[in-house]
Amino acid sequence: MNSRAIGSSPTRIDGPAKLRGVAPYAMEHPQPDPLYGFAIQSTIICGRIREIDTSVAERIDGVVAVLTHHNAPRLAVDDDNELFILQNDEIAFRGQVIGAVIANSLEVACEAAAQVRVTYDEQPADVTFGADRDDLSHPDEVSGGFPADTSIGDVDAAMDIAPVTIDHTYTTAMVHNNPMEPHATVAHWSDDTLVLFDSTQGPHVVRSKIAPLFGLAPEQVRVIAPFVGGGFGSKGEPHANIVLAAMAATLSGGRPVKLPLTRRQLFSLAGYRTPTVQRIRLGAHPDGTLTAIAHAAIAQASTVKEFAEPTAVVSRVMYAAATRATSHRFARLDVPVSSWMRAPGHCPGMFAAETAMDELAVALGMDPIALRIHNEPEVDPESGHPFSTHGLAECLRTGARRFGWAQRDPAPKSRREGRWLIGSGVAAATYPADTAGGNSARVRRRGDRYEVAIDAVDIGTGTWTSLGQIAADALGVELDRIALRIGDSDLPEGTVAGGSTGMASWGSAVVAAARAFRDRFGQEPADGAEITVQAPEYPEREKFSTHAYGAHFVEVRVNSDTAEIRVPRVVSVFGAGRIINPRMARSQFVGAVTMGLSMALLERSEFDPRLGTVVNHDLAGYHIPVNADIGDIDVSWIDEHDPHLNPMGSKGIGEIGIVGSAAAVGNAIYHATGVRLRHVPVRLEDLLGAL
Repeated sequence: MNSRAIGSSPTRIDGPAKLRGVAPYAMEHPQPDPLYGFAIQSTIICGRIREIDTSVAERIDGVVAVLTHHNAPRLAVDDDNELFILQNDEIAFRGQVIGAVIANSLEVACEAAAQVRVTYDEQPADVTFGADRDDLSHPDEVSGGFPADTSIGDVDAAMDIAPVTIDHTYTTAMVHNNPMEPHATVAHWSDDTLVLFDSTQGPHVVRSKIAPLFGLAPEQVRVIAPFVGGGFGSKGEPHANIVLAAMAATLSGGRPVKLPLTRRQLFSLAGYRTPTVQRIRLGAHPDGTLTAIAHAAIAQASTVKEFAEPTAVVSRVMYAAATRATSHRFARLDVPVSSWMRAPGHCPGMFAAETAMDELAVALGMDPIALRIHNEPEVDPESGHPFSTHGLAECLRTGARRFGWAQRDPAPKSRREGRWLIGSGVAAATYPADTAGGNSARVRRRGDRYEVAIDAVDIGTGTWTSLGQIAADALGVELDRIALRIGDSDLPEGTVAGGSTGMASWGSAVVAAARAFRDRFGQEPADGAEITVQAPEYPEREKFSTHAYGAHFVEVRVNSDTAEIRVPRVVSVFGAGRIINPRMARSQFVGAVTMGLSMALLERSEFDPRLGTVVNHDLAGYHIPVNADIGDIDVSWIDEHDPHLNPMGSKGIGEIGIVGSAAAVGNAIYHATGVRLRHVPVRLEDLLGAL
């Protein structure tokens, strides 16, 4: 495949439009005479609505209608309880959608929603998460299609005879995705067709879910999303707000309805990462050879719909060991539905696993890099398949050189500058490299340019540019001759922008369509020549275990008086196949590492069990990093090409940067202070007493 464009770093094609403020996000699509919707939410955790009085709201000037379970359209299917809203009077969690006000302005809709009076019959609720519950559920599978439990050999017996063992419990907090652009939908019914301008990571996914709910054929629903302001997984599947907007539009008299969620509403309606409790057991010989790995994860799930976070999956592939066991259990609670958040499962799982590996290195008196390389598997430990590529050792060695690891004194509290204790830590990372099936692309000659169309999505990651680069090389033309069309379910089907599969999947379809176009029409096609092709299967991929890898090196400074924690320097190295656009890749890696630092030191959704809700539900109380919190982040990647996954030789890069980065921070804090903390986020009070 010609590679004039792939590997280069053109600036964002969509950049000028965004800079000028003319790139329309969901709420900004011009609509004639629009109405506005505002969601009404339950204020109890569990029970029934006895009465809902909308009379005061309906009398407010500018209110067009109030939607409740009394007048909502009847939905045709009930196979997704999260989306099956306003069909009865039942309340399953605090913040559940119980109605909406439709008005001439958003301000009027918001004011009127506050005037709706609801009387409830409350019922006992269960919202307390804990590992000591006796009613934990045991699903057959966790998200991603992985088996919930796996076992190789007798881990307990191996632990009993292992000369060196680690057995600790690690916890991660509930955290919320909080994309910059809150979820929003503009809904418009035209005859028997529903048009949705939506902030989504997958227009075809939304169409496939919404159409059957309203008894429509897929082609009767069109979902448009040319620009999306982040998602981090929360926009990977439709949530109740999209259904609510479509319902509201049935009461609008044919006018479009714009329905955004407020930042506060995201905390109960747009998913989150569940808290986890993880027990890690490691057994090893004195030379560092692992003999046993056990990873037992407990998380929470909603009674409305179970999302099974695949937390322990990381321990199935990362290191070699003769015996291994992983398991997942869930506390089903009367809480909002959890969902995808950047690197689901792998992010919290690797925090625990890589903290435990650091503890093992300390117990052995062994360099933590050497310990990891010593236990690098030759083949996938569970499937037995060879790895398509396996860059972990090279990432660790390269990162160590860039960071200056050789000058590190391994003794905790060995380096100090004035009142600052200085430490360094390392952690490894992995994330599955995959492609999704069913992607198709269309190539059409239009004048001197080639229109390339696929329902891909740019959620701020650079798809408008990077996918065009793939198309340019596949067709053998310059990038400026590519006219890309994405973000519309009327285009050939593309997978969701998530799971680090987007570019690999869309690019495979684009390459297939470009090659078929050239085969049929040659190098000088007639104007209007067109072909649509589905990406072929890659049977070779099934013979390999395909993963991206990384290594994080972190320097921390901890003030011995105040316990203030600063992270002045991070070095991260990745093995993620062929990099399509280095400029965009660096942005993705830096953003993901930043998110990992945020997980380590700042982010925590404070859930009040008395109220059944998160109480720091805005960006004033939910802390994320600002520029002053982030020092130098040096990201790079090894030279790698994976021929078994897709024709570009690339792997997904959206998730790998957050995996393991929080563990590297925690390991550095231990090295600086001698205090081992087994939870995130780390707060000042966790260190004050110990220092």
